[in-house]
Amino acid sequence: MSDSSPLPPVRLPAEAELARDALATPLLSRAVQLARWAGPDTRVGAGGELVEEQLPAAAAELGLSGTGDDDGEAVAYASEAWRIAVDTGLVEIVDEEEGTVTVGDELGVLTSGGPADVLGLWLGALDSVLADASVPDLDDLVDAMDLEGGSGEIDFSQLDWDPEAESEFLEGVLGNLYLLTVAEGGAGDGPVPLPALAASMIVPDDMGEPTDDILEQVSDAMMRLDDQFRLLGPVGLVEFQPVDEALMADIDEAAEAAEPVDDSDVSRYGMVRLTPLGLYGIRARMLEAGVDAPAVGDLADKGADVLLDSTSGFPQAAAQAEIEQWVARREPLGAARELLAAARGADEGAPLRRLRCQQALSLVGAEAEPALREVLDDPELGGLARVWLAEHGFADVPAPSEDLVFWLTVDTIAAQLSLEGNSDELQALVEGLAAQHSGFFAAAWRVEHPATPDVLEAMGRLHPDKKVAKEARKAAFKARSAAQ
Repeated sequence: MSDSSPLPPVRLPAEAELARDALATPLLSRAVQLARWAGPDTRVGAGGELVEEQLPAAAAELGLSGTGDDDGEAVAYASEAWRIAVDTGLVEIVDEEEGTVTVGDELGVLTSGGPADVLGLWLGALDSVLADASVPDLDDLVDAMDLEGGSGEIDFSQLDWDPEAESEFLEGVLGNLYLLTVAEGGAGDGPVPLPALAASMIVPDDMGEPTDDILEQVSDAMMRLDDQFRLLGPVGLVEFQPVDEALMADIDEAAEAAEPVDDSDVSRYGMVRLTPLGLYGIRARMLEAGVDAPAVGDLADKGADVLLDSTSGFPQAAAQAEIEQWVARREPLGAARELLAAARGADEGAPLRRLRCQQALSLVGAEAEPALREVLDDPELGGLARVWLAEHGFADVPAPSEDLVFWLTVDTIAAQLSLEGNSDELQALVEGLAAQHSGFFAAAWRVEHPATPDVLEAMGRLHPDKKVAKEARKAAFKARSAAQ
């Protein structure tokens, strides 16, 4: 996540919906329940934890005892929920020596605060859980404690655990999971296999066949993540299907019998997805760390210049969603005029701005007609204005000149090159143009567009017919020479 380039924008539900999700998470809802349960007789230890004698009562308050659950597990859930209540300020320690508590100021947020306040409370709970998830099993810590001399402190040199590195690893995993979720062609709303997520952190990008050592590291990381995601589920960050414990037994048995393991069902190795609340939480942490992590809707109150520039780098679906929100907030005529003004320019990014402008103009109604007629004589906007007017069925649309047709063609291909690169769709467009206009290249090199040489070079690169490709390259040479 160190790349300075912005991430694709994430689509998030409204804050009110996210706040409802936060309050419904098992961990926060239990913490709130215990905060309301706490009273004058509640006692805590030196670290703010409930004293052992009160844990069964807390578990009972949460409905976790007498339900067939293991008593130890019920008490552990109660203890965790209480610690979250303390960490988030739902309860406060009144007297450390007496071990007494009182209702915290944050409990009032649930009744008097808005969605943003609730989400702030949930983010505090998330911080605590992420810190816990980065800590190995406490039994391992106790075994590694250097008790000689009565210090009682953990000797990290004897423990194969680096707290900072472990925290960074988990943050990196969650960052990768976020990217896989928001990226075009990524997982989207679907789950990500745990082995793939572990491999994204371990296997170098330029590695072909992973070595046995790398595969072992991936396996170790996968099992660590299995433990960590089990902790992150109750706070609502992820939906997690753990590693199938029977699979581990299958692997052990196969190893003894020297037989292969059927791994056709990848879900047995664990599946994880970020919830909408999880996407919100990871994005909030990224923003706090200075990472550019946009969300759809961020540009709704910005000018058209910002909209067109910013969405130029967005995946198509995200750009469409952002543009829809922008257009919906404005009256059609004013929006069209603002968009057309922002689409002008001869810089490298201008063709793609004009493509996004066309995308936005397709969403405005017939009331925008005057704005499009005003630019019919504009050399940069006249072509797209004619297209819009014709598509909306307006009469008296002047026919474009041949020069304007060629200029618009070059501008469109330049935009597609910026957006998609050498895609199959662009290749089909190039082939169609060359087939429909026998003298295309003889005229195209004369087009006074900054991108003409690059567009013709791309056409020569993309066209499968060697003769046509040669014509395109010759035209590109002429265009470049004319521009000098």
